[in-house]
Amino acid sequence: MRKILAVLLVLSLLLADVPGMTQNLVELRIRWYNDGNEGEVLRELLDRFEADNPDISVEIDTVDYRGGILGSLPLDLAAGEGPDIARITDWGGLAEHYLDMSPHLSDPDYWNENFEFFLGASRIGDDETSIAGFQDAFTVTGPYVNRTLFEQAGVDVPSDMTDSVSWEEWAEASRAVAEALEIPYPMAMDRSGHRFAGPAISMGAMYFDDMGHPNVMDDGFHAMSELFVGWHLDGTMHPEMWPLSEGYAGANEEFANAELVFYMSGSWQVRQFSDQIGDAFDWQAVPNPCGPGGCTGMPGGTAIVGIASTDHPAEVARVMEYLSSAEVLSEYLARTLFVPAHAGLRASGVEYDTDLQSAQDSLSVFIGQIAKFEQTAADLQSYPYNFHIFNSTRDRLTQAMVGEMTVDEAIERIQDDVDTALAEEG
Repeated sequence: MRKILAVLLVLSLLLADVPGMTQNLVELRIRWYNDGNEGEVLRELLDRFEADNPDISVEIDTVDYRGGILGSLPLDLAAGEGPDIARITDWGGLAEHYLDMSPHLSDPDYWNENFEFFLGASRIGDDETSIAGFQDAFTVTGPYVNRTLFEQAGVDVPSDMTDSVSWEEWAEASRAVAEALEIPYPMAMDRSGHRFAGPAISMGAMYFDDMGHPNVMDDGFHAMSELFVGWHLDGTMHPEMWPLSEGYAGANEEFANAELVFYMSGSWQVRQFSDQIGDAFDWQAVPNPCGPGGCTGMPGGTAIVGIASTDHPAEVARVMEYLSSAEVLSEYLARTLFVPAHAGLRASGVEYDTDLQSAQDSLSVFIGQIAKFEQTAADLQSYPYNFHIFNSTRDRLTQAMVGEMTVDEAIERIQDDVDTALAEEG
């Protein structure tokens, strides 16, 4: 018996030096959605992290963007039943639920220097120091064209001839291609008020009054609304996607099937189109169309944030420090074909893991568009209640398309919706 006890004592002393054997394994969950292959890349990166940190396990819960991120995540967070980490796009709207990781980070300055844009947009009120997470991708809204269709129709691609192409000129060229080849849809835009905002700002929309209150009652917003609704009524824009959909909808399938000439979406589609289209036809992003207010798209992006309700804030911070490190994030961006939000990587550049010329050219175009953002676009993206503006824009303009109200009435209702929502927010 004494020999057995002695052996057990020796074993206990040895096991005390083995990481993870003297404490419970911390299991973290991350709520995630995919635009392309990023979930696959994330899993491989986290496998490496877990190998070096055997006391932490990270489970990825992959959900649909519309239902799982836009739909259920806000409800789960409000009920205190959210994950430990989440990938989100509504930076300001969910900010009250974010974990401030700064007490647990080894170098908070690294985050402030490289993720300043997201951090500024994800803080509430007078908070100037909290660190909730980081952008895993900088997104830039802008259009794609099917260059092969232009060539087959004998129509010049407008952006090949000048850097300043108006929305009206793109519409005319897209209609000409569609008519020549009997293509069903000349143009389409994601069913999103965020996607509409860049074109509206280019047409002169200011989105805010002199006091900083949201305001859509100006000539620029009205001008783009008139064009946009009219294009849906005359068949220039995909006549069914906005009127017959609910919430967010895209035209990826139509573009990939060469049924669409011009698609207003954004940089996150590069990975998907690389997989869906490849080199089946010549596709490429083109610079944002121009108007009296500029040639701007909308900034944005996906961000990975810690959630305040987690029981393991220190472990969440360890995972986040790993994923946000320059080396790991550079690999993630290279393999997912995303535009870098990390200031250092944007300056040094990312060597993308693709030989597809359409993808390389498109990424170059989107990176070049960052310098063309109008200040209004940046202010709107940073505004914590922008989702009220975006959602009402989407829904009220749809009502104008189906004849429930005029464009003027739709704009008035957008303003009323936003004013009411902000009053309720306090």
